[in-house]
Amino acid sequence: MDRPTIHGWLSTEAYWALGRPREQHDRAMDGSLNFGMFHAGSGRQVAYARVVTDRATFAWLCDVFVAESVRGDGVGIALIAGVTERLEGFGLRRTMLATRDAHGLYAKFGFAPIQDAEKWMVRQLPAG
Repeated sequence: MDRPTIHGWLSTEAYWALGRPREQHDRAMDGSLNFGMFHAGSGRQVAYARVVTDRATFAWLCDVFVAESVRGDGVGIALIAGVTERLEGFGLRRTMLATRDAHGLYAKFGFAPIQDAEKWMVRQLPAG
């Protein structure tokens, strides 16, 4: 994984991670399963996704990012296909994610809005 590129994308272009410090980004990657897509000719990284999981019951898909230069080329679909294929081997009961604008992409892989949202809670602290 091209950590500097990934950090650059997330900390400057991804609405959910704007300003994320590099040290925090590296810790997040170190504690996660990391997935990347790379340009066939140049070898440069063009997409990234991260999964936080216990590899038994639960996973959180996050930090999904596709470089602007390849958006619309099927890279996001291929990335999520690879992620979901890998996760199927764990027999997880639930994989979660949060998105503001890519519901259609994730729906292709069986993701749907939470039906029993009243059960779920979050403890959210200020960024920093």
